Amino acid sequence: MNILFICRHNRFRSKVAECIFNALNKNKEIHAESAGFIKDEAHPYIEENVIKIMKSKGYDIKGKPRQISNEMARNFDRIIVVADDVPDTFDGFRGKAARWDVPDCSISETGKISEIVDRIEIRVKELLKNI
Repeated sequence: MNILFICRHNRFRSKVAECIFNALNKNKEIHAESAGFIKDEAHPYIEENVIKIMKSKGYDIKGKPRQISNEMARNFDRIIVVADDVPDTFDGFRGKAARWDVPDCSISETGKISEIVDRIEIRVKELLKNI
């Protein structure tokens, strides 16, 4: 099974979900990746505060943001829209997408980032129990 986590730009929430899922997942037949709904050309990287907070929680988050396409979506059995700011109109979501609706925050709000990471970690642990 292949799972794709989606957020707005693939620089925070979906990257966090992908990292945590792959770190905690023990079933090697299940793999997670992530992508963004919109490519942010001005910020093609994972935010530094996110990297620091993830590291403090024992996770090594990596990768470059990428944008979802219909072709990419077809390669995944399950799609989870982590963000609350991604519309349901993308064709690739049809019949595959679940929503977690995690809000975004300013990247300078380290306390809020940490809360969001904790929230995503809880959701990922629930997902792992149920698959």
